Amino acid sequence: MGSKRRDNWGSRLGVIMAVAGSAIGLGNFLRFPAKAASNGGGAFMIPYFISLLLLGIPLMWIEWTLGRYGGGFEHGTAPGIFHSVWQKNRFIKYFGVIGIFGPLVIFIYYTYIESWTLAYSVFSLAGKYVNLADQASMQGFLRGFQGLEHNQYFNGIGPAYLFFLLTFAVNTCVIYYGIKGGIERLCKWAMPLLFIFGLLLLFRVFTLGTPDSARPEWNILNGFGFLWNPDFSALKSAKVWLEAAGQIFFTLSVGIGVILTYASYLSKGDDVVLSGLTASSTNEMTEVILGGSIIIPAAFVFFGPVDIQSIARSGVFNLGFVTMPLVLNKLPLAQILGFIWFFLLFLAGITSSVSLAQPAVAFLEDEFDINRKKAVIIFGAVCFLLCQPAIFFLGNGVVDELDFWGGTFFLVLFATIETILFAWVFGMEKAWDEIHRGADMRVPRIYKFIIKYITPLFLLFILGMWLWQEWLPIIFMKNVSPQSKPFILGTRLGLLFIFVTLGVLVKIAWGRKRAQLERAR
Repeated sequence: MGSKRRDNWGSRLGVIMAVAGSAIGLGNFLRFPAKAASNGGGAFMIPYFISLLLLGIPLMWIEWTLGRYGGGFEHGTAPGIFHSVWQKNRFIKYFGVIGIFGPLVIFIYYTYIESWTLAYSVFSLAGKYVNLADQASMQGFLRGFQGLEHNQYFNGIGPAYLFFLLTFAVNTCVIYYGIKGGIERLCKWAMPLLFIFGLLLLFRVFTLGTPDSARPEWNILNGFGFLWNPDFSALKSAKVWLEAAGQIFFTLSVGIGVILTYASYLSKGDDVVLSGLTASSTNEMTEVILGGSIIIPAAFVFFGPVDIQSIARSGVFNLGFVTMPLVLNKLPLAQILGFIWFFLLFLAGITSSVSLAQPAVAFLEDEFDINRKKAVIIFGAVCFLLCQPAIFFLGNGVVDELDFWGGTFFLVLFATIETILFAWVFGMEKAWDEIHRGADMRVPRIYKFIIKYITPLFLLFILGMWLWQEWLPIIFMKNVSPQSKPFILGTRLGLLFIFVTLGVLVKIAWGRKRAQLERAR
């Protein structure tokens, strides 16, 4: 153990709220209902819960345990934590680069999307879109705001950029004040407020009844039926199973590296079993109960069984920024309800984005002995520059490309590596003891078998299926328009540069440590 003092959480509630806040994001309220509705409705929940039991919960315990273990060696990010687990292997720390790379890549586009929710909160209160009554006009409003077209609503990307600057500044400010003074303090008030707003919207959806007496079948019960009635034939599709597994990764923030970093600030005797399970349960309750009960059922009531099919498949941006505002515009107090919806999304977004920033900041603090103030300034300056392509080349597929590599492929790859490292290199017996150190409850013994065999096999199957079905079309940009190919290629080269740079920084950091040890001798 060194002499420096690392940051820490102020309370168990604080760390649970922070980890839950990291997991509860835009995907809970936008991605989940869209995936469920377009992949068999209630039948989607079968592979979803199987993936939760076999992937989500095991990975959650793995990451909480590895993070706490690595924190005992004053490492808060995957390179140092992996090295702590397998010190004899000098290359394993480079695999840990993914645990910094993934969150960093997601942060540089997620923050921009998050800023839209803050902007729309203000637009709603100001009544800027309250008179728009159809999909085309609301779509035009969104595209104008994004700078994808000039229209009667917006003359350029100026307003969007202004809200991006504000959102980026708020994120940087929270990160600047550290784990206890920044992230924990934010999550302790943001999460309860998010739940209050979600419950208010849920109550309003439940009281919709049948607004159109000419169409009595367009009622809220049938709206819930559309989302939750199972189409069991969908279970024959491998795509549905992969989508369900992907949603579990996305919603629990596992396989990213964030939980590793958050858990590294725990003390050696802090419970990870019950705390991790509580944080995961909070996220699942939010996603399944709130996320699954607001946007799709409400849209069904106003658009009916035919249009709702295309709405469910229209993408998360259209669901959140086109469909939902149109629904709320048809209700009394539309401006207030619109603010509640978008500020709820903003709260979900910011509690996630600050967690995405923490691994990179912790890496600078722990491995280069840079104080937090300087680390946040370096992180902020670099990320601000990296955010620009996502803002100005949104229409050229840059955000989708960043999301695929940072938020999909490397997420599964990283989860596979850390699971094998935990169960097979660290050793399942030692791992089982480490999980239960300071635990207030025992993990069911079946999970010893699941973590060692089922979870890594499930992950390898997902990777194998992806390589079999998707590898060549994605690498050769088969579905990319000719005008967008230079931007996609530029994005890939940029990502390669970021990854190599992080690898070089890891090499430099360990070289410094080795030199310090030799001088100490």
